[in-house]
Amino acid sequence: MEHVIHEERRLSFFEKYLTVWVIGCIGLGILSGKLFPNAAVILDRLSVYQVSIPIAICLFFMMYPIMVKIDFAEVIKAGKTPKPVLLTLFINWCIKPFTMLAIATLFLGVLFRGWLSGTEIVKNGTQVELFRSYIAGCILLGIAPCTAMVLIWGHLAKGNDGHTLVMVAINSLTMLFLYAPLGGWLLGVNKMPIPWQTIVLSVIIYVGLPLFLGYYSRKWLIAKKGFKWFEEQFLHYLTPISICALLLTLILLFSFKGELIINQPQIIFLIAIPLFIQTCLIFAITYALAIWLKLSYRDAAPSALVGASNHFEVAIATATILFGLSSGAALATVVGVLIEVPVMLMLVLICKKTQYFFK
Repeated sequence: MEHVIHEERRLSFFEKYLTVWVIGCIGLGILSGKLFPNAAVILDRLSVYQVSIPIAICLFFMMYPIMVKIDFAEVIKAGKTPKPVLLTLFINWCIKPFTMLAIATLFLGVLFRGWLSGTEIVKNGTQVELFRSYIAGCILLGIAPCTAMVLIWGHLAKGNDGHTLVMVAINSLTMLFLYAPLGGWLLGVNKMPIPWQTIVLSVIIYVGLPLFLGYYSRKWLIAKKGFKWFEEQFLHYLTPISICALLLTLILLFSFKGELIINQPQIIFLIAIPLFIQTCLIFAITYALAIWLKLSYRDAAPSALVGASNHFEVAIATATILFGLSSGAALATVVGVLIEVPVMLMLVLICKKTQYFFK
């Protein structure tokens, strides 16, 4: 029977130095955005319903190599074990939004408030204090569970790809129903305009399309060439594409916001502190609960990584629509992108180093 091989293997050149490549690409993106701002603006305008077409293409090539590796028997099996799924839902919607609000308010509204003085006029013409705008951006990150790049993190941590995919699907559906009311409540407004087209289109492009093509191309290639050829030949040449697409995505993301990041480095640092603490805290809570629930490592790792990561594309789009591109809220969501990849790579490493907790 066809199955997914999870053998120990030597890391490829790309994987071994992935952190170095990530830092280099973030720096290259920021620098290119500063040196060639017009090019970044033109690329950023190539979008449909706030979904960037260049980034969508990169994310497709980042997701497809992972999707094509998934044995869908694993997905069906994962769907029959409710504990990890319920854990993920509990963390994403009952814990994470409120810890984000508390941590962001403590640091940005109390401890760092003296360094974040000033006001701004947001998109609807309302004048707000800057620190409140930054907190609003953090809230938008905290209520947007990751539905795309977490597939990369789960895969790098040698987790259950089928289980990760089930959680991604559930996150996508729950976000459609819970993002607006929960965000509106936490932001203290009666109604919160949510870019439904952005959410739906991003889920289709980042998850649906690569999933569809991955499933059918896997089925066709194995029937045509055999499982051995598929694993030893096809996947061997396909794997680097995913990491290259990740690195190109980072260059694009940071080139769009390069000048903004360079012009406000101290603000970036202050916002990054509560976001870093939030990410690590949610990971630790989920990982500890997974151990308490006696989950296997292959289910616990993706559960913790899903809880820790954010859907920053939707958060950025929502902040831009609600408050404007130059708002403090939009800047806070960009900081979320800035720390997401390095911190998630650190958490992936922690997962791999602590596998023995689950033996």
